[in-house]
Parts: sequence; structure tokens; C-alpha cells
Amino acid sequence: MNLPASMQVFERGWLSSNNILFIDDAHTALVDSGYQTHAPQTLALAQHALRGRGLDLLVNTHLHSDHCGGNALLQSHYGCRTLIPVADVDAVSVWDEARLPYRATGQQCERFHFDGSIDHGDSLQLGGLPWQVIAAPGHDPHSMVLYCAQEAILISADALWENGFGVIFPELEGESGFAEQAAILQCIRELDVRTVIPGHGAPFSDVQGALARAQSRLDYLSTDPKRNARNALKVMLAFLLLDTQQLSLANVCQQLGNNRLMQAAAAQLDMPLDALMVQLADELVRAGAAHLEGDILFNGR
Repeated sequence: MNLPASMQVFERGWLSSNNILFIDDAHTALVDSGYQTHAPQTLALAQHALRGRGLDLLVNTHLHSDHCGGNALLQSHYGCRTLIPVADVDAVSVWDEARLPYRATGQQCERFHFDGSIDHGDSLQLGGLPWQVIAAPGHDPHSMVLYCAQEAILISADALWENGFGVIFPELEGESGFAEQAAILQCIRELDVRTVIPGHGAPFSDVQGALARAQSRLDYLSTDPKRNARNALKVMLAFLLLDTQQLSLANVCQQLGNNRLMQAAAAQLDMPLDALMVQLADELVRAGAAHLEGDILFNGR
């Protein structure tokens, strides 16, 4: 993928989001920092690419743990200025775990601080290029994407992948998410985008193809919200398995018992969580994403 010389993309595995590093003569910046488990790897990647320079700025597209879990370590090492979505400012200020997504999803994120915020319509200079901040609710109600009209590049976070988009979490708890996801897809259609750097997966240039696939996926999920609930459960189980590498099926419900979003999804499906977990584990095994030895589910990726 042909990107400006001031940009580098660290394509990560599915437990961590991609990281985008910007280096110009005056400043350095990183967009998204991956999952907490991979924070030392994120730091090592940044150190190697920066070659002795510091990291001036860290920008989070949204505050799901796979996008900001490396914040604390990067802040400790570099003292970098950090910008977060404006709607998350109050919750991060006091580290309100009832409003932050980590307890709700059963995922990890070390407490971090911030120095400022990004809001829809803001402009950033990254890698010597102008970037427009665009609100992108749907997957996360507070998410942002970044667009550089000069280079026709979109940093799409989890609003658009090459084959879909992130789980529409708000719909699990009765909030609107499908309409917002449709709106950000329409917004992207109206931009001149030649290259997309997604939150997960390789950068791609078939933007219209990706939009068509994402719209088809959204139509499928929104026609029957139970499909979104089932998909969310499978994704959260797969994420936990990637993080822990193995899970006991006998204990998985106990481990996930405090996971508010898991419980909300199971309630939509009107099935006991333990029965759902057995079904979803079988689906992961059949998809080649896991394998089962007795009662233990192992990561197969």
C-alpha cells in the first residue's frame, strides 16, 4: 500500500488494533495503542520506528481496550500528550468504570490520563498533513475517524473494515446503533477515499467493495437484532480466548458473570449463558478459531 513517507502502519493481530505512526521534521504522533497485554510490543514497535526520537502525541479513535490499552505504558515512557474523544472526558477524568467499557466487556485497560480531546469537525496536523476528525458512532457511540482529503486516506477505526465493521455494542442494551452505523457508512461514501486504514486488518483500496460488504452485513444484522447479539457474544468469547489462550468451559460463565454486555446479549437471545457459551465454543472450533481438549477450549489462531 502506497502511503505518504511520514506515515507507517503497524498491522496488529485481532487482539490489538492497528497503530498508525506519523513522523515529520517537527513532530511525532501515534493513533491508537493496542491492547494492554500487547503494550510492551506496542512500545517496542514505536521505539524501533522512532529511532531515538520521542513520541509527542497519542490520539485515540475510541476507548475500547484494544485501541487504548497501551496508553499508560506509552505515557510513562514518553510523557506524550494524549487526546481522547470528547464524550469520554468526564469518565476518564475520574476513571468511572461504570461508564468506561472495560468492566462491561470483561477486558483489561490500565488507567491512563489525557491532555485534551477530539471532537467532530476538529482538525489535526499529523505527519505534516491535515486530518479532519469525523464522529463515527455505531460500533461505539463516542468513536471518531480521521480523514485526510489531501491524500484521500481514511483512518476508519472500527467503523469500516475490509469485510465489515466492529460489533454494534449499543444495540445490546437497547440503545440505537444500527442507524448510526448506516450514517457513517453513508458519510464515507460521500468522501473521496482511495485508501482505508482500518482498526483491524490490512489497509485496503477497494473502498466501494468494502462499503457494499459492510452495508450488506448491516442489513443482515439490523433485520433481526438477535443476530447482532449472537455475533457480539461470539466476538467477546473469541477476544477473551485470544487474551487468555485457554478457557475451561465449566468456568467460563463464572469468568464472564460480571460482563454486563455478555449478559445483555444473552438476554436478547433468551437463552442461559452457559448453553450459549457451549454453542459458541463449538462454532469457534468448527471455524478453526479454537480447538477443544476435554473441557478446555484453546485458542486456535
